[in-house]
Amino acid sequence: MTPHATLRIEKAAIEANTRTLVGSTQAEVMAVVKADGFGHGLAALSALEAGATRLGVTSIEEALPLRWMGVEAPILSWLNPLDADATAAIRNRIELAVPSIGHLGRYAAAASRCGGVARIHLHVDTGMARDGAAADEWRPLCDLAREYEARGLVEVVGIMSHLARADEPGHPLTVRQRLLFDAAVRTAVRRGLRPRVRHLAATAATLTDASTHFDLVRVGAGLYGIDPSGTTTLRGAMTLSSRVTTVREVRAATPVGYGSRYLTDRPTRLALVPLGYADGVPRGLSDGASAWVRGRRVPIAGAVSMDQLVIDVGELGVEAGEEVVLFGPGDDGEPTLHEWAGWAGTIEHELVTRIGSRVHVEEAA
Repeated sequence: MTPHATLRIEKAAIEANTRTLVGSTQAEVMAVVKADGFGHGLAALSALEAGATRLGVTSIEEALPLRWMGVEAPILSWLNPLDADATAAIRNRIELAVPSIGHLGRYAAAASRCGGVARIHLHVDTGMARDGAAADEWRPLCDLAREYEARGLVEVVGIMSHLARADEPGHPLTVRQRLLFDAAVRTAVRRGLRPRVRHLAATAATLTDASTHFDLVRVGAGLYGIDPSGTTTLRGAMTLSSRVTTVREVRAATPVGYGSRYLTDRPTRLALVPLGYADGVPRGLSDGASAWVRGRRVPIAGAVSMDQLVIDVGELGVEAGEEVVLFGPGDDGEPTLHEWAGWAGTIEHELVTRIGSRVHVEEAA
């Protein structure tokens, strides 16, 4: 069956971006492959071939299949509920972030039951009020970790935190968070812990602020061509395309789609494209959103429907079956992911992770 839409993933782009990121730091590089590699699937693992030495994911459930397929690099999982399967993580050498005393107790208990050692990264909140131990819990968390380490139940591999505004280079909050992270590390060391890797920076800070790099940086978005700081040219690794289903001729002032938001301003031709918000195309696009067909940008006409959208192809001789590119790396002038994020009023990260299961994925070397 011919797919109605194709998502082409370029491994070479991921590898090139990885090399750029590796070259921008003296620290070890963790490739973040959560959310199915930011929608890029197993192609994301090519980052390990280009200089990344560790992998990062959210849950244990995301980490285990990587081990089962033979990945040997260290893997860190940093967002798990209290009842997560820590035993499976320990047995499969999955490192675990510890954001609370409750999590630490569960992981130590799992290690005791299975006769293993939980490799952990203590997670401290330095200014996001999100995940990570709060300031008043940090000292007791370090003390308990040292106690469990002395009993052979855990090994404190690292200490970690997240930056809130690293995509705004030079923001004073980043300086404050770095200082708070430094202080948290000193507290841990004074309590007898000897973490080997300290990590705070993600993609934006990796590219813009060497003072935040410490021993390890976590790069996710940058692997796939997304620079939240807007300072570095990276290559988009994803191209979303489809094919025209039908073409019709219409008069001037013809309303198009739900809500009649778009009125043709001349006699023109409209092409139907079988891609919609069920496939990850944002429904609420601003004026100016476009697609690429026959070497030209053409406007998206009207609201995106669940399964389809319309493009105004004017006098181009577009016929049914012709390829339409929604976004790509921009090599030929096609719209880029960055432009689509702007038209949708969101960030590129959201668009690459929302592509639906009906879209055929094709990996290119």
